[in-house]
Amino acid sequence: MNLQSLKLIVCGTDTDVGKTIVSSFLVQGLKAFYWKPIQSGFEEGSDSNTVQNLLKLPQGRILPERYKFKAAVSPHWAAEQESQLIEPLKLRLPMLKEPLIIETAGGVMVPLTRQYLQIDQLRKWMLPVLLVARTGLGTLNHTLLTIEALKKRNIPIIGIILNGPFHPDNPKTLSEISGIDIVAQLPIMDHISPEMLSREWNEQKVSERLERLIPQTNTC
Repeated sequence: MNLQSLKLIVCGTDTDVGKTIVSSFLVQGLKAFYWKPIQSGFEEGSDSNTVQNLLKLPQGRILPERYKFKAAVSPHWAAEQESQLIEPLKLRLPMLKEPLIIETAGGVMVPLTRQYLQIDQLRKWMLPVLLVARTGLGTLNHTLLTIEALKKRNIPIIGIILNGPFHPDNPKTLSEISGIDIVAQLPIMDHISPEMLSREWNEQKVSERLERLIPQTNTC
């Protein structure tokens, strides 16, 4: 696998950690397609629309959701409120040769049904996971627990992207304890634009880091 065919799952360690911004960051940097298989709370605006509008992407680069629910709640409950059931067979990976960024609905242990967790679906896909985490207080516990759950199931982890104000110790501690590399650190941006994302991508040499980490993901 190389960057021209890389398939990545973007998963957060908590709610509102910035998965969609990080997904946009990766879609732009890798010239990738974007897919949000399950969207809860689409009445407030979908993540697919956010990525498309932010990056000014053609419609063809945004793959349609398999499930869209009105309520901004856990997918299993959002589905129940509309008398639906999320079926794993409908979450099969798209057949693409190009790079693909898959943004999950919430964190790894979010229920997709009352018997089927998101991490069960990650295990079926068995693609490298890129974790999005906060930089500040609470990130050590949330991130290390998420990594432990993924490692327990032998799901590959390619790295961590931290989102938020610079922290003098948390990145080092996370990497040392988990053995997982920090791929990038996105600062708080007053106005997010493709130009700002591109600058961070180039300055942090994200392509080079991902190329180095791809062969290591099977060891996580």
